[in-house]
Amino acid sequence: MSERNKALVRALVDGINAQDWQRVLGFLASDFKRHSTAAGEPTVNSAKELVAFLQAEFVTFPDACETLLDLVAEGDKVAARHHFRGTQLGPMGSHPPSGKVLEATYIAIYRVQDQLIAEAWAEWDNLAGLKQLGHARAA
Repeated sequence: MSERNKALVRALVDGINAQDWQRVLGFLASDFKRHSTAAGEPTVNSAKELVAFLQAEFVTFPDACETLLDLVAEGDKVAARHHFRGTQLGPMGSHPPSGKVLEATYIAIYRVQDQLIAEAWAEWDNLAGLKQLGHARAA
């Protein structure tokens, strides 16, 4: 079960990197939920809302790419350490395009149910990212 769940998370990330939204939807429960407070974004309450969130992310970071650095699975959960890299060529909330590259590592925990990803929690250092992009001052 653990290896199958890790393979599901790998496949999801591959689908996101390929911007193959139909494939991404195939890995998610229709009532998928994503919880994250790192950037104050609202909870994502469906698979379709996640795809819309990701599509908007690719408008901001057209060359975005995620790499899985670590995967650990137990029971119905998979913990992942991701590396994100992308150039901010579109607006990000109230922040204009910076043309700068964002590189960030973040942690996500995925819950698998009935061979689909049903829920995810993602957290990262949003302030460090804003500093890289020139949207926040370094201390």
